[in-house]
Amino acid sequence: MAAVVTSHTELQLVVDTADASSGGLMSSTIVAKGIKESLISTLTKFHAGYFRVSLSLGGQALLWKTLRGPTDDTHTLRRTLHLFHPTAFTVLWSLSFFALVLLSILYLLRCLFYFKMVKEEFFHHVGVNYLFAPSISWLLLLQSSPFFTPQTHYSYTVIWWVLAVLPIAVLDVKIYGQWFTKGKKFLSAVANPTSQLSVIGNLVGAQAAAEMGWKESAIGLFSLGMVHYLVLFVTLYQRLSGTDQLPSMLRPVFFLFFAAPSIASLAWQSIAGSFDIASKMLFFLSLFLFMSLVCRPTLFKVSMKKFNVAWWAYSFPLSVLALASMEYAEEVKGSTPHLLMLLLLTFSVFVSICLVVFALLNSKILLFLPQCFDPISSLISRAMCSTPEQNQQRPQTV
Repeated sequence: MAAVVTSHTELQLVVDTADASSGGLMSSTIVAKGIKESLISTLTKFHAGYFRVSLSLGGQALLWKTLRGPTDDTHTLRRTLHLFHPTAFTVLWSLSFFALVLLSILYLLRCLFYFKMVKEEFFHHVGVNYLFAPSISWLLLLQSSPFFTPQTHYSYTVIWWVLAVLPIAVLDVKIYGQWFTKGKKFLSAVANPTSQLSVIGNLVGAQAAAEMGWKESAIGLFSLGMVHYLVLFVTLYQRLSGTDQLPSMLRPVFFLFFAAPSIASLAWQSIAGSFDIASKMLFFLSLFLFMSLVCRPTLFKVSMKKFNVAWWAYSFPLSVLALASMEYAEEVKGSTPHLLMLLLLTFSVFVSICLVVFALLNSKILLFLPQCFDPISSLISRAMCSTPEQNQQRPQTV
């Protein structure tokens, strides 16, 4: 039997209750709609270039694991650095792992709901190179893990194959194959500094394979990476027509020039068992290229005017260069190599900390501003800002 309202007070209470329920439902709908719009906006602007964040954090994690690991270096500086508390490294590795998992989930969602955009990345001469970044990041985290070693843990092998080597092999066939078989996609037309990520992917895979004791696999990946590095390096050095079409905002990727030989020196050390002459030659090459870039700060003047995700390209190369300097100092001994190691290590850590701080202060810039503020998104989509003043600011070429 229905209840009967017997007074004006009861009637007002019923009306107020209904209004409150309706208001709560409307508020929940607005919140849900806002979350959905925010997620859509994030996924449409997200791209593989954001994995530079996980590359940087993974490089730092590997750097500090190597620094705290067992060593024959008895120099005072190395013993002092070895005293850092292991909890700090565990926190750093956990942060790197969380960032990589979050980025991987976002990119998987992008693949599911915006596959056409992923396809545009795959067929773009700059965007396709960043598809190596997730695999490289997973390899770095595997090598720096504080919880298991590559020789004793089965999951290391599974992740090495599924998340790293297979994607790298597929991309190798696509990229290296088209360089000498496919029409307008020949190397001199599409080569740019980001192309070195394909080389780095093979070299990091070789280093991880060598640490697992898979020497033949390591040599195979190393040879594949180094042969194409030589071809790519000569092509970029000659600055042939078509290889210099890169926006000024992406000039931080020039640091990849010394990242590749740095990784190569570390990979060969893992294969050969010592930092021998070949590793030293590659380290000296990376050091020369690093000094060549540092002595030309005006090259990065335009890209440094406003923070964007491209800034993360500075950190990873510095981390692997510092890693190579550590191995060099351990092999050569003496005060000068250790001083060089200290300088590069300090510079690498300082840049990484600055990038984390800038990223926290400018988090909205990374995902929620229009694509024209992101050099890779604007390069792939050809989208320009809506205002006439911004439309006139076309990307400058290097």
